[in-house]
Amino acid sequence: MPRGCLLLFCTGCLALTPRSTVAQDSAALPEPARTPALLRWGADPTGGAPYVYQDKDGNFTGFEWELAGYLARKLGRVPEFRPGDWDKLPQRLDHPADTPTGIDIVLNGYELNRELAEDYAVSRPYFVYRLQLLAHRDNDQMQGWADLMPRTGGPRKSVGVLGGSAAHAYMLKAFADHVDLRINPDVATVMGLVQDRRMDATVQDTPAATYFLRVMPQLKAVGEPRQPGFYVIYLRQSDPELLRGINQAIADGIRDGTIKRIYEKYGLWTEDQERLLYWMDQPWPQFSANQPRRSEADPESADDSAVNPWPRMLKELIHAAGMTVFLSVTSFPLAMLAGMLIAVGRVYGPRLLSIPLGLFIEVIRGTPLMLQLYTVFYLLPMLLPGLALEPIQAGILGLAINYSAYEAENYRAGLLAVPRGQLEAALALGMTRWTALRRIVIPQAARIVIPPVTNDFIALFKDTSVCSVILITELTRKYNELYNFNREYIVELAFVTAGIYLMMSYPLALAAQWIERRLGTETGVSR
Repeated sequence: MPRGCLLLFCTGCLALTPRSTVAQDSAALPEPARTPALLRWGADPTGGAPYVYQDKDGNFTGFEWELAGYLARKLGRVPEFRPGDWDKLPQRLDHPADTPTGIDIVLNGYELNRELAEDYAVSRPYFVYRLQLLAHRDNDQMQGWADLMPRTGGPRKSVGVLGGSAAHAYMLKAFADHVDLRINPDVATVMGLVQDRRMDATVQDTPAATYFLRVMPQLKAVGEPRQPGFYVIYLRQSDPELLRGINQAIADGIRDGTIKRIYEKYGLWTEDQERLLYWMDQPWPQFSANQPRRSEADPESADDSAVNPWPRMLKELIHAAGMTVFLSVTSFPLAMLAGMLIAVGRVYGPRLLSIPLGLFIEVIRGTPLMLQLYTVFYLLPMLLPGLALEPIQAGILGLAINYSAYEAENYRAGLLAVPRGQLEAALALGMTRWTALRRIVIPQAARIVIPPVTNDFIALFKDTSVCSVILITELTRKYNELYNFNREYIVELAFVTAGIYLMMSYPLALAAQWIERRLGTETGVSR
């Protein structure tokens, strides 16, 4: 049969075929396999064991890592780990989950928190924790919680906590006026400082305490654990189906022993976890945005929401601003002095001196300030035993070293701008080389570099915020602390903090302009 006739015949047969038959035949065709949905969960791996951490082979593990995998399987999803800063994880719920910055759930040792429960949906509890006080095993002055109170005339004990955690809130409430509270985002770092006896104690949730007591035998548990609470999962209020699925998965895992087996693997199953069975049959959460905050049955949860928090917060911000000013005015003169000496050495010193000085400048300018502060505070004591700097000392030294490299280049430019003939004339008049530099060259160079030096001083005000990584509570660190416990004021706190920075830096700019005009008038130079 000709090809055209065959095509016409087949087309006619298809036209005569009933539609129902065609639909049935189409339905009989296999559908393409559907890609399982993702369960994007946020956690901070830098928080360390036993939550989410990397083993010796570089693979992620931890009881929450395994818990996330279990929940995803129960939900018919594929787990996708999205790391982030611990105290900023809830904010990522405000972004769509399918964007690079969004997540579906926060699963990372987050305690039940009133402020968060008002903004986000809360799962049933998956872990019962307590707060444990830890100290060095040889620290005989730490035998119980009462030993945190300072002795008459004695210094306050330094205590490290994770910023924004229940331990942080408890220490603020119970011991804020009696201890030197040091905030750090890395639990392992705080434990190491206690182990090295550079910090008196730390307060941590029992999972972290259990793990580090096992891997750091130099530590000891002090007193009985306090303040039992729950770990919960936070997710969007607009995702009730996911909330129901997670709650059901947690309940099933607790009843069939799956979650118990995960916790036992990490040595975390205790009598406290038996309480989870009880809470499976109770209404949850205990409070929400539609319920009052005050609990008559629990005096510890007394409502203080009626008290205006702004006087207290402003006082704390201003106090932290004082630390910012102190760091700036103590470190920058050192940076200026070191920078001038380095510049003189590079311009007028022998080649054997100028080469290493130039290398120092390139290393300092080519590495981040945060890494330099880590080196000064954490690494130097390891390399030089006995050189254990206090946080404030390390902060001043680190800022001075960092800015000395930039000031050296400013002063080098100023020195090179002074005509070399002036130095030669001074030498011809009988001055020594050092006297000529000190009385003729350097004063002129100092006038030239006032604008860039002033600009660096203003920049230093803002760079003091990096000192929070070495346990210094300056203005930005205090903003983060207040935000963690007053999330409804995030915008107001940001504006107030920025305003304080502006009030500190703008007068410096005006002073610099006045100095420029004054020196310009004295030298006969008009702008």
